[in-house]
Amino acid sequence: MTHVLAIGAHAGDLDLTAGAVLAQHVLRGDRATLLHLTLGERGHPRMSVADYAKQKREEAETFADRIGAGVRFLDYEDGLLPEDDEVKMRVGDLIRELRPDVLLTHWSASIHKDHARTHRIVEDARFFGGLKTLEREHPACWASELYYADNWEDAEGFAPDVFVEIGEEAYEIWSEAITGYAYARGETYGFPYVDYYRALTVVRGAPAGFARAQAFAAPKGSRDLRTKYFGKAPR
Repeated sequence: MTHVLAIGAHAGDLDLTAGAVLAQHVLRGDRATLLHLTLGERGHPRMSVADYAKQKREEAETFADRIGAGVRFLDYEDGLLPEDDEVKMRVGDLIRELRPDVLLTHWSASIHKDHARTHRIVEDARFFGGLKTLEREHPACWASELYYADNWEDAEGFAPDVFVEIGEEAYEIWSEAITGYAYARGETYGFPYVDYYRALTVVRGAPAGFARAQAFAAPKGSRDLRTKYFGKAPR
């Protein structure tokens, strides 16, 4: 059984960009977990930070439940995510605890500094999580695969080379679940996230020969990978 851990800067980030892949793994009998470093609580122009934080947490929990994934939260502030060994070690400790085979996170360049910082946090957390000579509460766990998700805010230099075919059932589960986020419905700043990311599955799928796909970049070089699942095949 493969365990996919999707680590996002804000609740909703990896839900949009990788949620269909997570739903597909769950349908296969795999395990999926979403880890949100912040709630994205400063992202609503008409709600208080406290009220939107409560709403975003509920939306994240509902989304995870709808696709059959687990969900974890860290307590950092939206827009003020630190980038130091403390946060990297906390994420590394969660990698040790959850023991994922696959990590999904943000690409390195972004118009949102929390996204770019999350990219670097995850890369170092993967190192801390897998370092056998570093004694922590849980034994070391090396997540063998790492991929960066396709996010319109993280477009600079992003060249997808990993295309995951999305089946119809997984697509429908994700497509319905993502409408639970108010921001995805366009109720914050008006960007049509749901329509954009639904359409993007067709745009990314067509060149790969798939009806629908979610696309990722691999850490080094072009893998030119077309697949339906991450990780190892089930026995």
